Amino acid sequence: MENVSDMTVKINGKEVAASVRKDVKDEVERITAQTGKGLGLAVVLVGDDPASKVYVRLKDKACTEVGMTSMQHTLPANTSQNNLLQLIDELNSAEEVNGILVQLPLPEHLDEEVVLDRIDPNKDVDGFHPVNVGLLSQKLAKLMPCTPAGCIELLDRYKIPIEGAHAVIVGRSNIVGKPVAMMLLHRNATVTVCHSRTKNLAEITSQADILIAAIGKPHFITRDMVKDGAAIIDVGINRVDNKLVGDVDYDNVHDKTSFITPVPGGVGPMTIAMLLYNTLMAYKIQHKLLV
Repeated sequence: MENVSDMTVKINGKEVAASVRKDVKDEVERITAQTGKGLGLAVVLVGDDPASKVYVRLKDKACTEVGMTSMQHTLPANTSQNNLLQLIDELNSAEEVNGILVQLPLPEHLDEEVVLDRIDPNKDVDGFHPVNVGLLSQKLAKLMPCTPAGCIELLDRYKIPIEGAHAVIVGRSNIVGKPVAMMLLHRNATVTVCHSRTKNLAEITSQADILIAAIGKPHFITRDMVKDGAAIIDVGINRVDNKLVGDVDYDNVHDKTSFITPVPGGVGPMTIAMLLYNTLMAYKIQHKLLV
C-alpha cells in the first residue's frame, strides 16, 4: 500500500477560524461606526450542564473579540416550557438581539423541537428552524448550521475540490450529517450518507474522495476504511482517558490522506466562528442588507 505521508496536509481549523473571525470583526466595526449600534447575540442556557457552560463561555468570549454584545440568559434546570418560550418571544421582539441560540441539550422535561421552532427564523443563528432547513434544501438558506458550514469553509480554504468529488458522510444527524450532505450536493459533489444500518460500510467509505465523520464514536474510522489520498473532515469530539479524540483513528490513518483535520484544532474552532458569521448574516437579513 502506498504511503502518502509526505503529501498529507494537516488542516488548521484554528487558523481558518481566526481568519473568519477577523472578517466578521472588520464588518462589525464598519456597521457599528455607520449606525452607532452594535450587534447582539442572545445565548439561553437552561440548567448547569458542565459542557454546555464551557461552550457558552467560549461563545461569550468570541463575541467580545469581534465587537458583538453577548447577552447570556441562564435559567434554572426546572424552568417550565412556558417560561422558556416566553423568554424566546421577548428575544424575538428585542431589536438589540440579532441572533438567538438555545444551548442544547435541554433538560428532559423540555421539548427541544417546540423550543427551537419558537425562535424567529431570521434570528436562528444555529440554522435549525424548519424554515431555514427548508431553505437549505432549496439552496436558498442564508443561515446554515454552524458545524456543517465550518466543514465546507475548511474544504474551500484549503482548495479541496468539491465539484465532481464523491463525498461520503458517516452520520445522518439533523445537526451535521443531513445539512452537510445538502451543502455538498449544492456544490455538485456526488453524496453518499452512511448510518448505523448501512451495509458494507468500509466498502463505501473507501470510495470517498471527501470523507466526513460525524457519529460520536472514538476512532471509528480505521485505516482500511479510507481511500489513498482522501480528504478527511473529522467532526467527532470524544473524551477517551481524559483526552479529546475524533471519530477517526488519526494516528493510523493520517499518512494515507491528502488532507485531514486533527481533533482538537480542526472542525471545533470553526463552529463558533461560523456562529459569529451567522449573527452578522442575521443582522443583514433583519436590516434588508442582503440582495
